[in-house]
Amino acid sequence: MAKNTASSPRREQSLTRERIIEESIALLDSSGESGLTFRALAERLATGAGAIYWHIANKNDLLATACAEMVTRALQATAQQASPQDSIRAVALGLFDTIDAHPWVGSALTRAPLQSPTVHILEKLGQQVRAMGVPPQRQFAVVSALLSYILGVSVQNAANAQIGRALGGDRAALLDEVAGAWEQLDAGQFPFTRDMGAQLRAHDDRADFLAGVDLILSGIVSAPL
Repeated sequence: MAKNTASSPRREQSLTRERIIEESIALLDSSGESGLTFRALAERLATGAGAIYWHIANKNDLLATACAEMVTRALQATAQQASPQDSIRAVALGLFDTIDAHPWVGSALTRAPLQSPTVHILEKLGQQVRAMGVPPQRQFAVVSALLSYILGVSVQNAANAQIGRALGGDRAALLDEVAGAWEQLDAGQFPFTRDMGAQLRAHDDRADFLAGVDLILSGIVSAPL
């Protein structure tokens, strides 16, 4: 008897790109980037890998699309604020929280610094920098500094959290261990680092991140035109 293949096109049409992306995000959150395979995704979707290829070209395309979706959500959640500075703070914190909750987003962004969705972040920040009255010849440098800081610190924060979990300790215990080691450093060679031990124990990653954004914003305002 001839094999009936008439259901295949219907199955591929019912499997939407949106559903594939949602399941990819869930898989990335649970298993990390190494766990994102077409086989694992096909199992979650109860379909064959061929049906997924109907919508997604390859794993790189899948990861980039999932990353773009998360960045879009983060940017959409940052409503226009009372001032350009407040809007930049909202964008920064939205991305910080997104990368903290989904570390794979940070690594995907750093591998494609000049492509979407990084371009969408660049545009969002750039519009606010223009609204601050930064001269055109300084705008690219200012936005680049903001973008580098926001993504760099967010990615490092997420990486620190992953390292802590891999070592089997909670954040407070790990910070206490590092702070203790700092406080044992030679006072003559490492006077600053030694004194920072107590602050390391009590610091808030999110608050420190926002303080850095504020430092950049203060520099933008005070810099000569």
